[in-house]
Amino acid sequence: MTAVDETPTTESPMPPPTRSSPSSSIVLAYAPILVAAALLALVPLRYGDTGSTMTVATEGMAFAAYAIAFNIIFGSTGQLFLCVGALAGTGGFASAILADRAGLPMLGAMVVASLCSAFLGGILSWVSVRRALDTIFIGIVTLAFSLSFQNLILGQREWTGGETGIFVEAGKDTILHDRNPSYYVFLGLVVVYLTIFRALQRSRTGWAFRALRDDQLAAELSGVDVARYRVLAGTVGSAMLGFAGALFAHSGRGFIGPSTFSFGDVDVRVLVMLVFGGLGSLLGPVIGAVSLTVLDEVLIDYAQLRPIFYGSVIIVFFLGFRRGVVPAVTDLFRRRRRR
Repeated sequence: MTAVDETPTTESPMPPPTRSSPSSSIVLAYAPILVAAALLALVPLRYGDTGSTMTVATEGMAFAAYAIAFNIIFGSTGQLFLCVGALAGTGGFASAILADRAGLPMLGAMVVASLCSAFLGGILSWVSVRRALDTIFIGIVTLAFSLSFQNLILGQREWTGGETGIFVEAGKDTILHDRNPSYYVFLGLVVVYLTIFRALQRSRTGWAFRALRDDQLAAELSGVDVARYRVLAGTVGSAMLGFAGALFAHSGRGFIGPSTFSFGDVDVRVLVMLVFGGLGSLLGPVIGAVSLTVLDEVLIDYAQLRPIFYGSVIIVFFLGFRRGVVPAVTDLFRRRRRR
């Protein structure tokens, strides 16, 4: 009787889970920005010969920059700054005055003006933290600041021109007054702002921002310095608003007035853009800005309908779409596909 030689069978070891390299994760993180930039760069190729269309497109890019900056303040930390136009206007008027009257180089004037806006935004955030203000009361305080800014612009005629505004000489001999190049300048600013937003999202600061937005009490209990990160968000976002406002003041029309940065013309539109695109999302402000810019052109003959539409979007958002309209619709389609 021969013994059967039984050798134990060994299973082949499972391959270790593959992990994406840091370089590939960075590429994936910033790829949406490159795709969006490539698509938006095609606009002058189609409409470059139409002056009015390119003017509207350039203004749309400026509002996209405003919305990205506002996304850092409100979309990331829940601070409802209803003074987007005032902070952008601080940058615009300060830069124009410093460049035209004080003789500073245009770029230097823009940097100083953005620092002024950063200081104001940091103070507003600090006050909201010290007084433990919630979202609604932050909105009330910043709205009061916005109205005060408008009164200041109307009252200081010697510096701001009052109701008639002022013509901005600095920048007239640059590409900011050329139709297509100015569009690409603002598109470049949007790309830079998106890159800053993505870098913040991927950092520890971004984690703290999300914690504050979701539940401030839980974030505080987990060790997040509420005051530090709220003031940081208000300062960074306000600096970006101020720089975008300064760039807008030196471009295109070469004219700024009270309506250029008014609450109705800036804050309401930016809030609707961010609400529509998605709070806290990377491309939400850009999607909202593009959508609202196109819609404004469609409703150009029905200007009285715009406030009704904007108000309806805000009401619908607060009632049922906390994250934004586009994210909510996207989630709905995903659920249906899973079924």
